[in-house]
Amino acid sequence: MTTALVLVDLMPRLLELPVAPHTGPEILDRSLRLAEAFRAAGRPVVLIRVDRPNVAEQPPGSGFAEGLVRPGDVTVVKRSIGAFATTDLDARLKELGATTLVFGGLMTTMGVESTARVASDLDYELVFVEDAMAAPTAEEHEVAVRVVLPRFGEVVTSADYLQQ
Repeated sequence: MTTALVLVDLMPRLLELPVAPHTGPEILDRSLRLAEAFRAAGRPVVLIRVDRPNVAEQPPGSGFAEGLVRPGDVTVVKRSIGAFATTDLDARLKELGATTLVFGGLMTTMGVESTARVASDLDYELVFVEDAMAAPTAEEHEVAVRVVLPRFGEVVTSADYLQQ
């Protein structure tokens, strides 16, 4: 039984979008610090990105953000909003012995929330790092982290999580 870090859609083309209440560079910086702490503790880091279905070529900036993927990380490419429907994510997490998932990424109200809802249905314990996520508007993010996500797990800041 272990805790895995799950970072959703940290791709240059999404990190460059206007998001709130935290900027793309802030999200990436906090996510990189979380990933380093997980790796240092010998805990898995799972990186998820999306490919647009039914297109001949993915838009520029569709790979993982520079410096995000390290040897030993698990990478998953999804073709839907949530990461469980079109991937082997659940099987891979079970192989790792993951029982708790710590989430960050983009967008709070899309990729993160969609993936987390299914993770909850699959009986994972969930933690959400509020300042390692953002949405198209601050209002959407705030509703998610104050109302929706606490129904599925604990909401913390990156500083609080890293001090545990």
